[in-house]
Amino acid sequence: MILSHKIALDPTMKQRNYFAEASGTARFVWNLALARWKELYEHGEKPNGLSLKLEFNATKYKRFPWLGSIHRDAHSQPFINLQKAFVAFFKGVAKYPRFKSKKRSRDSFYVANDKFRIDEKRIRLPIIGWVRMRESLRFVGKIIGAVVSRKCDRWSVSIHVDVGEYYRARINNGTVGIDLGLTTFATLSNNERIIAPKPLAQSLRRLRIRQRSLDRRQYGSSNREKQRHMVANTYAHVANIRNNFINYFTTHICRENQMIGVESLNIVGMMQNRRLSRSISDVAWGETLRQFNYKSGIFGCELHVANRFEPSSKRCHVCGLVKESLSL
Repeated sequence: MILSHKIALDPTMKQRNYFAEASGTARFVWNLALARWKELYEHGEKPNGLSLKLEFNATKYKRFPWLGSIHRDAHSQPFINLQKAFVAFFKGVAKYPRFKSKKRSRDSFYVANDKFRIDEKRIRLPIIGWVRMRESLRFVGKIIGAVVSRKCDRWSVSIHVDVGEYYRARINNGTVGIDLGLTTFATLSNNERIIAPKPLAQSLRRLRIRQRSLDRRQYGSSNREKQRHMVANTYAHVANIRNNFINYFTTHICRENQMIGVESLNIVGMMQNRRLSRSISDVAWGETLRQFNYKSGIFGCELHVANRFEPSSKRCHVCGLVKESLSL
């Protein structure tokens, strides 16, 4: 099993500048590779990530001499990522790969496992040396690689570790069924009701004020850039509250139950309803089901996913009577 531990970094200003340059390099190479892929495909050829990488490596330092100041992992991994993106697209599980924008794309770059070293709360990255981490790596196993990324103004490193057979002990062996909803985030079969914090709904007024102020700023000005960071920080705050709640909820359920029943939901279809789409995204049903899927294996739980057409909400858990209609 491969697990990732995302750790916040405390880089110096020089290290921050290098992170930004390496992320820009990765984005530049991705766009270059995608443009070349489209060009070859239009001429009837069948490109792949390896052939594009070999073609790029033959002339990269002559065409782009500034690449010499950036570690090679940052401008070699985009070809592998592009290959994976097209494989997912042809399988029908992802959209067609798109060009990355500096303002709308996440800043990140890859570092191979043999290019960095970890020592307690420090990580040694190529070219820039040691960088402070907020906490130590919690997993023990073979390190596969790392991705340094930025969310708003905060840099972090996600370290991928092959932990082999990884299990955590449960503190109870109960059985629970979970009905996800909007008014009540989760209704459990033991009559317990879980209320979600709904951080987006609580931050809408603040977001409206800050986005309205952003719209008044002149394009290209430093004040607009500062306001854009304020809006991004608000969204990051919302996401952090939501992720923290879902992690605690899913871990609590998996740690206390040996058998869990959940329902599969047509989340993409329900998101088409403009009256409910914001509320559905605020409670993050998809992320909740994803975490149940892998945490049940870690805690040794048996996860049962009910058919989406099963009338679980309409059926009485005592007598089995199915109601004809049910309000939201």
